[in-house]
Amino acid sequence: MVASKEVEIKFLIDDLRELQRKLQGGGFRLVTPPTHEFNILYDTEDQTLRKHGDLLRLRKYGARWLLTHKGRASIGRHKSRSETETGLSDGKKMAAILEALGFRPSFRYEKFRSEWTDGAGHVVLDETPIGNVSEIEGKPRWIDATAKRLGIPRGQYITQSYAEMFFDWKARTRSPAKEMTFLAVKGSSAGKK
Repeated sequence: MVASKEVEIKFLIDDLRELQRKLQGGGFRLVTPPTHEFNILYDTEDQTLRKHGDLLRLRKYGARWLLTHKGRASIGRHKSRSETETGLSDGKKMAAILEALGFRPSFRYEKFRSEWTDGAGHVVLDETPIGNVSEIEGKPRWIDATAKRLGIPRGQYITQSYAEMFFDWKARTRSPAKEMTFLAVKGSSAGKK
């Protein structure tokens, strides 16, 4: 399978409904309504993948399972990295295979994701346990033009992964949550921004 190039930025969403209105008014159409997504990142005991900048993710998105490998990211104004992804018929069996090969879950996170497109790229809206986040994914110029149309200045671009965002949130809030799941964050005493 040939890897594709993923180029994206994230930004925090202040008003989810307002952003949805801007997308509708800007010629975007809803491809996927808010759908539950659960992600497990895998690594070796000594975190070989993380040390090399690689990511191995098993995702359940609605009823679909996906296995994804992402290569080392190049960070500038946008985050860019190679991505190879394939659908699976049985995610639980894939998890067993990964563990049999020596990979262990290293981080879990979940969200409700809706996907929008204008035909040239994608904007996703993620309702996460630590707040609402959007990703704009496409060609760099399209990303910048779309962000501008949505009123997002370059100073608000985020190139961090969800794991990095979670651990920054954890430090800021002093939350004892160990994973970015609704149950873990809700159950933490400091789970508020």
